[in-house]
Amino acid sequence: MQNLEPIRIFITVAEMGSFTQAANSLGIQKGRASTAVRKLEEDLGVRLLHRTTRSVQLTEDGRVFHARARDLLAEVDDLDSMFASDRVALRGRLRVDMPSEIARTTIVPALPDFMATHPELELELSSTDRQVDLVQEGFDCVLRLGPIGDETLIARPLGKLRVVNAASPAYLARYGVPRSLEDLKQNHRAIHFAPTLGAKPHGWEYPHGDSYARLQLRGALHVNSVQTYEAAGIAGLGLIQAPLLGIGRYLASGALIEFLPDFRHKPFEVSLVVAHRRNLSRRVRAFMKWIENVLKPYLE
Repeated sequence: MQNLEPIRIFITVAEMGSFTQAANSLGIQKGRASTAVRKLEEDLGVRLLHRTTRSVQLTEDGRVFHARARDLLAEVDDLDSMFASDRVALRGRLRVDMPSEIARTTIVPALPDFMATHPELELELSSTDRQVDLVQEGFDCVLRLGPIGDETLIARPLGKLRVVNAASPAYLARYGVPRSLEDLKQNHRAIHFAPTLGAKPHGWEYPHGDSYARLQLRGALHVNSVQTYEAAGIAGLGLIQAPLLGIGRYLASGALIEFLPDFRHKPFEVSLVVAHRRNLSRRVRAFMKWIENVLKPYLE
C-alpha cells in the first residue's frame, strides 16, 4: 500500500535514530526519507522528530504516533498476507544477522534452494561474532547463541547447540590427553576467546553439580574470531571448546580429537530474535521458519 510509505519511513527513522541508516536499510535516497517524514509532519500538524546534526529523537507526540503507527502497519502486513499462498515468491529486502560460523558452515550452503524459491527477495546477510543492536542497525531478525539480555526483544527458542572439548593430534602428542579437571589445570593450556581483545577470558567451563563452573587455564593466545579460534586449535596451539556444528567436520577428519566428554561446556541456547512480535512481515516469518528447519538436525 503505497500511501503508507511515509509511515514506514518514519518508523524506520525513529527506530534507527538516523535518516541515513534508515534510507540505506530501506534502499532509498536519504533526501526521499527526509522529505517523506517532513510531509508526514505537515499533514499531521505536529513535529514527530527532534533533529540535530548528530542524532534524531522522537518528540512526545512522535512517541505516541510511533506506537500506534507500528501496530497499524503490523495489521496491514497481516491483511496483505492473509490469503497469500506459501508458494508465492517473497518480495522486498530482508536484513538478518547470525554468528559467522553458523552462516559459513550451515546457512549459506543451504541458501541456494531458498533463494531459488524466492527469486524476488533481496537478502542482506550479516555474519558477525558480536551482539548487534537489532533495532539501531535495522535488522529484521537475528540468530543468537546464549541468553537474550534485552527483555524488550522477542525470542523464539530453537533448541540447544552441543559444545565439545577438542584439541589437535599434535597438541595431544606433545602434552598428553587430559584425563581430569586437575590434569587440565596442571598440565594444559587453552586458547582464550573473547569478542573484544583485552577482555577477561571466559574461562574453561565444565559441569559442576546442577550448574556449571569455570577454570582459568593457562594460555598465551587470545583471539576474537571463531574461525581463528578453531584454526588455532587445529594448529595445536591449545585446547578449545566449540560447538559441534562448527567443528564436527574436523572431528570426522581427525584434524581435531574430542576429550573429556563428561566435562563439556554448557550447550548454547539458540534463538531467533525480533524486535516486535506483531510487526513481522511475511518474508520475515517465512525466513524464520526456513532457518529453523535448517538448524533442526544440529540441535538437541
